[in-house]
Amino acid sequence: MDIRQLAALVAIADHGSFSAAARALFTVQSNVSGRIAKLERELGCELVDRSSGSLTDDGVRVVDGARRVLRELDDITTDLASPDHDVAGEARIGSIGTTARWLLPVLLGAVERTHPNVHPIVVEGSTSALMPHLISGRLDAAIMHLPVDDPELNFSPLFAEDLLLVTAKDHPLARRREVSITDLADIELLLPPKGSALRRVLDRAALAHDVTLKAQAEIDGVRLLASLAFDGYGPTIVPATAAPRWYRGEFGRVNVPELPQRVVAWATRRRPPANAATRAVEEMLHEVLPQHAPRQPGVHLGDDTFPLARQHVAS
Repeated sequence: MDIRQLAALVAIADHGSFSAAARALFTVQSNVSGRIAKLERELGCELVDRSSGSLTDDGVRVVDGARRVLRELDDITTDLASPDHDVAGEARIGSIGTTARWLLPVLLGAVERTHPNVHPIVVEGSTSALMPHLISGRLDAAIMHLPVDDPELNFSPLFAEDLLLVTAKDHPLARRREVSITDLADIELLLPPKGSALRRVLDRAALAHDVTLKAQAEIDGVRLLASLAFDGYGPTIVPATAAPRWYRGEFGRVNVPELPQRVVAWATRRRPPANAATRAVEEMLHEVLPQHAPRQPGVHLGDDTFPLARQHVAS
């Protein structure tokens, strides 16, 4: 197995045929076919369906590993070619949407000014959607919220933010400034899916007060939860940045004292270590965060805001 064989398989996956892969690799189709045939003999399985040009199930599994190997080799080359003061290369970063909305504009601007040769590639998604991409190597790092249980990942807490009950303006609870979690026992809520990080936080808080939250519907996406609540589909519980005070629509924003704060963290794989470009982005993140986080209502900095994170890391 060699790098050219892996590159040929990735090119077929990306471009859909042997001929297109050959053009992308600046070679001829017979070379691509030969490399794939040799790789298939070495692995003892068919990787590409010759009739359609698409990957087989085995091919899909192998191409994920091939992408990871090729990226790691590219990272090694880029890191060694770049002096410490002139970092270059790609940084593939994922981010939950509520944080991306206010943090990424200032973060990307700082990266561009300080490390102009770093090329950020940003993917937005929920924590549950970002995790497999980070573990597989498609992402180098991700801004996600805890708790996340995976021994392959490292976490560095960034900030904590309040969790709030959000309702449409005409909902009976909209006029309340504060409501107890026990008052929510008989109210159907829009909730994140069971097993998601935010749902686990909510269920733990409810269980601590002998309450079981009732799901009117389960929605995987914090900003979508907030939008549905704004539009009157049902009340929900979301982090403060999903319902910012500058939002011009009318809605209820109700405190629930028993709810913990949500901890947002920077996540990377334990192995291999992040490349120089990704480390440069993390460095800029820690520089801009203290300047801009205090401007976000409900966002808190400082080690004393991370009890959940400390418990998670210890476990």
